[in-house]
Amino acid sequence: MPETIESRTPDPAVAPGRRRRAAAWPLVLAAAITWESVSAIPSVGPSWLGFDKLAHFGVFGLLATTIARLEPAKRWPLLRELWAIVLVSVYGLAIEILQGFTTIRSMEYADWVADTLGAALAVALYLRWAWFRRLLERPAGQHGRQPRIEISRAPVPNPSA
Repeated sequence: MPETIESRTPDPAVAPGRRRRAAAWPLVLAAAITWESVSAIPSVGPSWLGFDKLAHFGVFGLLATTIARLEPAKRWPLLRELWAIVLVSVYGLAIEILQGFTTIRSMEYADWVADTLGAALAVALYLRWAWFRRLLERPAGQHGRQPRIEISRAPVPNPSA
């Protein structure tokens, strides 16, 4: 049976400490985004090809994915998709409004659009593309490793005999 979101149920054996660490990642990422967004440090990176918009797209997509991966949200796939996108979009708009109050930054609606589109695409990929979801859910250090296959030397019974 192919893996679907509906077939995945929260594991009651997951330790509460692990759940708290998982919930901390969106908060840590949001704090880093807020700090960078309202600090007096000018943006760095190439100015070609809209690097700023690509950065917004990717970082806010990552933030939305960390929210969609939270254990309590796994019970309601569609609701968690909408919740993650709306939450990140509102957060992106708030960041842009805050930037309007700084002296070195300015509010840009295009950044907010990039934030929202990045969140929508990342969450949609995470919830609908099993390969991408498995890649993100694999424990750290396991990327690229193939499962070890044990070969038994015991004779295999012949069912037709």
